[in-house]
Amino acid sequence: MKLRLVALGHRMPRWVSDGYAEYARRLPREYALELVELKPAPRSASRDTQQVLEAEALRIEQACAGFRRVVCDERGKAWTTRLLADALVRWRDAGDALAFVIGSADGLAPRIRSGADTLLALSAFTLPHGLARVLLAEQIYRASCVASGHPYHRD
Repeated sequence: MKLRLVALGHRMPRWVSDGYAEYARRLPREYALELVELKPAPRSASRDTQQVLEAEALRIEQACAGFRRVVCDERGKAWTTRLLADALVRWRDAGDALAFVIGSADGLAPRIRSGADTLLALSAFTLPHGLARVLLAEQIYRASCVASGHPYHRD
């Protein structure tokens, strides 16, 4: 199964890179996770937030071409780890490639949210985007453990 994390933001602090790498490294081959970092569109006085988000949306769509999109957004549905594990198994068995999307500091263009196959809330809290990467990588790892019967996850 092809898994991709498409994340707006670059030059993350070392703890973000290390945390993400740790969980991505732990994943079994069948759930290998690829990180695609997209540089946020430049902000300026001549571009409003919607213009910036639209510019980012084009690059997000390119990075997700051919993938089922799971868009992380606070307005999404909150899942348990077990629900994520069940979904990963379903998508894997269906042969789907999966792209998880984390937006920029300004969020995501409405068309990215409305075009999502799944809208997923990682938390009711607003999270820094680097922390969202680490959290998502850990939850994908945890869900893969649930799916394989590995004891990492405890209810």
